[in-house]
Amino acid sequence: MKHYIAASFATTLLASSAMASGLDRTGQPIGLIFEEGTYAEFSFATTDVDLTGTDIGGGAPSGDVGERFNMLSGGFKTDITEELSLAVIYDQPWGVDVNYPVGGSDLLGGTMARADSNAITALLRYKLNDRFSVHGGLRYQEIDGDITLSGLGYGALSGYNVKVNRDGAFGWVAGVAYEIPDIALRFALTYQSEIEHNFDRVENNPLALGGATLNTSDTTKTPQSVNLDFQSGIAKDTILFGNVRWAEHSVTDLNVLAGIGGRDLIDLDDSFTYTIGVGRRFNDNWSASLAYIYEDADGDNLVSPLAPTHGMEAIRLGVQYQTEKMKVAAGVRYTKLGDAAAATAGSARANFNDNDALSLAVKVGFYF
Repeated sequence: MKHYIAASFATTLLASSAMASGLDRTGQPIGLIFEEGTYAEFSFATTDVDLTGTDIGGGAPSGDVGERFNMLSGGFKTDITEELSLAVIYDQPWGVDVNYPVGGSDLLGGTMARADSNAITALLRYKLNDRFSVHGGLRYQEIDGDITLSGLGYGALSGYNVKVNRDGAFGWVAGVAYEIPDIALRFALTYQSEIEHNFDRVENNPLALGGATLNTSDTTKTPQSVNLDFQSGIAKDTILFGNVRWAEHSVTDLNVLAGIGGRDLIDLDDSFTYTIGVGRRFNDNWSASLAYIYEDADGDNLVSPLAPTHGMEAIRLGVQYQTEKMKVAAGVRYTKLGDAAAATAGSARANFNDNDALSLAVKVGFYF
C-alpha cells in the first residue's frame, strides 16, 4: 500500500485553496515530510469567487466583489539518514482580493483590499521508532497589502487608503506523528506559531489635517494554528482521511493610527475547519478521492467588508496518476460561502447571501 498512501495525501491537499475564514488560503500543510525517499513537487491553483451583496434595507447591489486569485506552491523532501528527513515547503498562506465596484453599493462602493504572502518552511522529521516520529522547524513569511475604504458606510473615513509595505518575519513549527504502516494509519499533530510583523505603512487619511499623507508603522500578527491530519486504510485499496484545523484569526488586526483612534480594519473571528474524505485506488496507476469540508467560525455574522463571508462548506474531488518516478494530480473544489453582513462601526451595511467559489488545481511530483 506504499504508493497508495502517497496518493491519498496528494489528493487530500490538492485544490485546498479557496476563500476560508480570515485570510487563510492553504491551511499550511506539511504532508510533504511524509513522502518516501527524495521527492519534489510543484502545484498551481486558481479560484474564481462569486461574492455579491445588497445594501441593507433593499438598497443598491454591490456587484461581484470577489476577485479571482491564483496560487503557487512547491517543495522538496529528502532523507538525511534512515531516521532523519528534511523538507522545504513553499506556499502562499494568507491573502485577500476584494473589490467593491464603483457605482455599485452606495454604502461600500469603491472599497477594496489586497494582501499577498509568500512563505518558506524548513522542516526536520526524526523517527523515534517504526511508530512514532517528531517534526519541527522554522517558517519565514513575507506579506504586503493595500486597503481603500469608500462609501457612505464609512462616513468621514471614506477615501482612507493605507499601503502596507512588505515585511518578512520568522515563526516556528512543531509536531508529532504516530503510524501503523501495515494498515496505512497515520495521525500527525502540528502546531504553527503566530508570526509578528512590524509593517511600515503609507496612510492617506481624510480625517487628518488637510487629508495628509503620513508614514506610520504598526505591529500585526498572523494566527497561530493547530492541524490534526489522519488517515487509515478501511478496506483493500480504500482509505479514510481527514483534517481538523484551528486558527486564531482574532489576533490579526490592522490598527490605523493617524487620526482615527487605532481602529481595527480587519476584525476577524477564530475558526475550526473540518475535512473528512475517502480515497480509492483503482489500479497501480490511478486513484481518486472525495472530501467534504466544513468551517465553523466564531462570533455572529457581522464581519468586515474586507472579508464578507462567515464559515463555509465545500466538496473536493481529486484524481491522480502515478508511476514509480512521478505523479500528476488534478482537483476541483466547490465552496459554498457562509452568509454574512458586512459591517462598519458595528452596524450592518450590506447582506452577502448565497455566494460560492470554484477552485481548480494541478500538482506534479517527481521521485529521485
